[in-house]
Amino acid sequence: MSRRLRSALSAALIVLASLLAPCATLAGWAMHGPADTGRYVASMAPLADDPDVRDAAADTLGAGFAGLVDEVAAGPVDGSVRLFVRDAARSFTRTEAFHEGWDAANRTVHAAVLRALRDDGAAGHAITVDLAPVTERVRDRLAEDHVPFARRIPVRHTAVTVLPARQADRLREGYHVLDVAAFWLPLAAVVFAVTAIAVAARRRRAVTAAGIGTALGGALLALAVLAGRRLTVAELPGPVDGPAAGAVYDALTETLRTASWLLVALGLAVALVSWLTGRYGRPPRRRSAEEPTAEPASEPSAEPGPPRPTRTRL
Repeated sequence: MSRRLRSALSAALIVLASLLAPCATLAGWAMHGPADTGRYVASMAPLADDPDVRDAAADTLGAGFAGLVDEVAAGPVDGSVRLFVRDAARSFTRTEAFHEGWDAANRTVHAAVLRALRDDGAAGHAITVDLAPVTERVRDRLAEDHVPFARRIPVRHTAVTVLPARQADRLREGYHVLDVAAFWLPLAAVVFAVTAIAVAARRRRAVTAAGIGTALGGALLALAVLAGRRLTVAELPGPVDGPAAGAVYDALTETLRTASWLLVALGLAVALVSWLTGRYGRPPRRRSAEEPTAEPASEPSAEPGPPRPTRTRL
């Protein structure tokens, strides 16, 4: 194989490896990050102290309690009662009971979604969850804190739709694709990079190019995460609180952003080490056996003078 063909093949493989690196990172994050219930709950737990999330939760709880009060009172209540309910909901978001309910609700919803995604027999069915256990847990905690009328909070077993059937089927198909891609994409990226370096005419330059390509792939992934945040928040329906949704998105993609910057750092480090090694780590050039050697300059010999007369002794 000629040097030109080897260089072209190496460049093509490096480009493929650089494009597969961010895709492999994204697939691995999707399968081992949000898809893990424990990690998901741990990522969402700090959001219980986020002001935007607490305000959104307080508005939702306040509206629910106001509707319950209207039902109990057999008619709409005045604005002062609604104001009291809203303030009570905001105060509730600062209690330990809210933190426990937040974690329990996230665990319940995530487990239900994950179970539906992994069950091929659930095709054509919406993903629903019963939040009655969460309500019961919050009610018991409020009763332990001696909150008035806590025991009177009703616990209703109602199936809450998390995802409609059509969206659930699409998400299920995407989940299966990611399951396969999370194994094969990292393997293909490594194989392409190693093969590119092996067939390269100048391997040190191939290593440098592979490092730069990996860094560019990590930067592209970081930009994609940023663009995904803007698109996700912008496409949310009107009633959904934008800052709260942004906080949730940031919490879920924190490990993905970290992985993207690690790709950038790793690629730049490999490229820099390869370049420095090639520039300053070269051994001194040895003289070839066929290369003619310069003969040492000889001192100019003195010109012969006239012969000296010899004296003879008598």
